[in-house]
Formats: sequence, C-alpha cells, structure tokens
Amino acid sequence: MTLEEVRKKTIDSLSIKDTTANPAPLGLLGFGLTTVLLNFHNAGFYELNTMILAMGIFYGGIAQIIAGMMEWKKNNTFGTTAFTSYGLFWLSLVGLILLPSLGLGTAPSKPAMAAYFFMWGLFTFVMFMATLRLNRALQFVFLSLTILFLLLTARDFLGSPAIGTLAGYEGIICGLSAIYTGLAQVLNEVYKKVVAPLGPM
Repeated sequence: MTLEEVRKKTIDSLSIKDTTANPAPLGLLGFGLTTVLLNFHNAGFYELNTMILAMGIFYGGIAQIIAGMMEWKKNNTFGTTAFTSYGLFWLSLVGLILLPSLGLGTAPSKPAMAAYFFMWGLFTFVMFMATLRLNRALQFVFLSLTILFLLLTARDFLGSPAIGTLAGYEGIICGLSAIYTGLAQVLNEVYKKVVAPLGPM
C-alpha cells in the first residue's frame, strides 16, 4: 500500500462528531415569546410600548440572528435562513416604528405596510413548504405564521381594526406554538426521551 493510499484510508476512517448545542430552541423561543407579546397588543390588551420594542430588538431580533449563525455552523440551511431572516424581520419592524419618531424618514403608509407584511407572508409560505419534510410542530408554526402575515396584510390594506384584532389572537396561537416547539426540544434532549411530542418527521 502506498503512502497516498494510507493517507486516503486514514482520512476516510475519520469522522467529525458535532458536539455543538442545538440552537433551534433559542431561535424558536426568541420568535415565540416576542410574537406573543406583540400580539397581545394587536388583540387590544395593552398599548404598543418599549417592552415590545425591547423584545423585538434583543430576543426576537439579536437572539434569533445568533441562532441563525449557529445553525450555519451546523450546516442547516433551513435554520440559518429562517432564524436569521426572522431576527432581521423583528429589527426591521422596530426600525419602522422608531425611525420616523427620530426624524429619520417618513412613517410608512398603510399600503406600504400591507406590502411589507405580504412579502413576509410569501416568504413564510415557501418556508412552510420546506417544513413538510420536517415535524408537525414546525409545520404548524410556519402555517400559522403565514396566516398571521396575511391577516396583517389585510388589516393594513383594508384598514380594518377587526381584522387586526383577529390577527392578534391568531398571532398569540402562532407564538405559543413556537414556544412549545422550542421548549419541547429542550425537554426531549434533557430527558433523552419524548416528553413533549413534535409529531412525525
């Protein structure tokens, strides 16, 4: 056996073990908690306040971007795209609220916000199609998020407070489903068995 053959056989026999943690729960919880709190506002329980904006910047925004970068390290294109995109969604949403109040541009019109939510709904629908190869819990998260974006689109396009309230309640359900999916992964990993089912792959 030549030296080159020995080298190739040695390389082929080596296996790299991934010892990094699963970043998906962080991303799902960053998204879920922030979504629930914003949609309590949309449902009419309290005003838009700095609690929501801070969650949008730090947990919904930065934490999801961190999770997305961790998914990149794990070679997960879906996780990288989803968490990084929705983290930047939250940062952009906070920017749309804060920038006009700082004198940095004009506040978006209702049709502009309808277009904004529609594009995010379209993106989310395609991501939902990808979850059809994943578990049922993720399918529910992305399907309910698609519906939420379409309701927000209709609210701003039609100027309907009633649709906005409906979107709030639907968004609470969406956010809670993401929280469940994230915490289920944590519990199942810690207990090394299915404590909280996620549905078939």
